[in-house]
Amino acid sequence: MVDQKSNSNLPPIPGKRYFTIGEVSELCNVKSHVLRYWEQEFPNLKPVKRRGNRRYYQRGDVIVVRQIRGLLYDQGYTIDGARRKILGKNSSQGSKKIMREAIRGAIVELESIAKLIEPKN
Repeated sequence: MVDQKSNSNLPPIPGKRYFTIGEVSELCNVKSHVLRYWEQEFPNLKPVKRRGNRRYYQRGDVIVVRQIRGLLYDQGYTIDGARRKILGKNSSQGSKKIMREAIRGAIVELESIAKLIEPKN
């Protein structure tokens, strides 16, 4: 069973371009079959599908999954309510949260790049 810890306790999103469904499952603490179901229910969750129908999620997809998870598990929304909230039919608060998380992720990614190019003494 998936531990229902809050989104604030989830690990940081690494500075990668693509993530497999297994990686997203671990990063968001949600089982793979739940991610596949959410793809059907949330139109803005569309991972890239490549050879053999393998899914590759991008950073924005991981942020959307975390937002969906927070609405469903932490705030008690239904699937329909969470879909409406994410699509912006209730307020712009969801999009602000997505932007803040995207900015935080970009900062983490830039910091990791800065460490790689930092001159060694």
